[in-house]
Amino acid sequence: MRLFLALMPPPALRERLGELADTAHARCGGRRMPDESLHLTLAFLGDVEEASAAELVEWVQGLTIPPGEWHLDCWGGFRRPGIVWVGAQAADPALVRLQGQLWGTLEPLGFGTRPAKFVPHVTLLRRAATLQLEDLPPIELPWSYNQLELIESTTDERGVRYRSLAISQG
Repeated sequence: MRLFLALMPPPALRERLGELADTAHARCGGRRMPDESLHLTLAFLGDVEEASAAELVEWVQGLTIPPGEWHLDCWGGFRRPGIVWVGAQAADPALVRLQGQLWGTLEPLGFGTRPAKFVPHVTLLRRAATLQLEDLPPIELPWSYNQLELIESTTDERGVRYRSLAISQG
């Protein structure tokens, strides 16, 4: 099972992120991410065996996540895979702390490897034809959160699909 831990946007924010994805797609081309797959990855765990996934489900259901608010205020891109994203100009201390705490538990248990750098973002496009983002409209979106989800990612003939396996306490 291919798993990751993520913050999932509430419906109104998801809709607004979808509108931003439409705007970016019109300017940059590429493959637009479906609204239902928009999220902020906190920890990518990779392929996990079912028995270990069951342990993760139990662990996530027992987590209490402190409430926080992330302010999305900029466009960004990763050149090599052609990704266009939205995120924050400045690192959010609460998100960085949460991500560090998660990896502090996960890594010693053998669940993936902590990335060298954490760049909180929501991917809107993949394989963008251009990463010229300077003409895109300004962003000012608050994202209040108090829980995270354990998500399973599967790929089939219809593309990538996400399924929530567990939600932390809010």
